[in-house]
Amino acid sequence: MQRVSGTNDPHNVLPKVGDAIRCARKDKGFSQEALADASLIDRSHLGRIERGERNLTVLNLKKIADALEV
Repeated sequence: MQRVSGTNDPHNVLPKVGDAIRCARKDKGFSQEALADASLIDRSHLGRIERGERNLTVLNLKKIADALEV
């Protein structure tokens, strides 16, 4: 099985996950920088996750979810 990256995502899962994270972030009133700080993820990496350019790990997804309390 091929690895999934922002350039190899035939089902467009990464942009959908990124959109869900962005919506949750905005609903909670977080700036991208504040969420990055709260989840201990680099802000530029979080931006790429939100744009569907990066395949985030389950551990990073958990960090984001915990920071957003979802």
